[in-house]
Amino acid sequence: MALITSLLILVVVTLIAVSMYRSFGLQEKIAGNTLEKQRSLQAAESALRYGEWWIQQANTGLAVACSGNAVNGNVLTNMRVCTNMLSKPETLPWAGAMDYQPPTMSISLNGGLNNTDPSKANDINYVKTPSLYIAYLGLGPDGKSVLYQVTGAGYGGSSTDSASVVQSVYAMTFRVVDLSGP
Repeated sequence: MALITSLLILVVVTLIAVSMYRSFGLQEKIAGNTLEKQRSLQAAESALRYGEWWIQQANTGLAVACSGNAVNGNVLTNMRVCTNMLSKPETLPWAGAMDYQPPTMSISLNGGLNNTDPSKANDINYVKTPSLYIAYLGLGPDGKSVLYQVTGAGYGGSSTDSASVVQSVYAMTFRVVDLSGP
């Protein structure tokens, strides 16, 4: 009787252990996916903020039709405002986009950890450079603001399947101040 009872207890404990093992594996995958999502979102945000900063510097000039391969957005003279809107911002990569690599970001086609640069040991390598697209929307409702749509895309650290797209409308308002009066 003791032998049968102990075997039943052993089977129950084994089933509990196996189910816990499977549950922990699933939780690890969920945590990894969440981490990749956050990495891609932060990369997209950095590209978006860079585009907004560039507009704020009053560098916009004339809008041009954007198409073809991506250009290096880290070179300020390559930055541009597009006359054409993105037809499908969710479809990456975009034709005519500008790639922007923040100064501290490491890019490697395989992603993973950065083990080549000692100053960035165990830092993440992103699989692709973030990109941005700036489109001219026209004048704002007040007639004094110029509206731009800035769209940023970023990728995670393990595959291009993990991608985020963020978008904002940025207004540059111009005003004339009379300095001759009191």
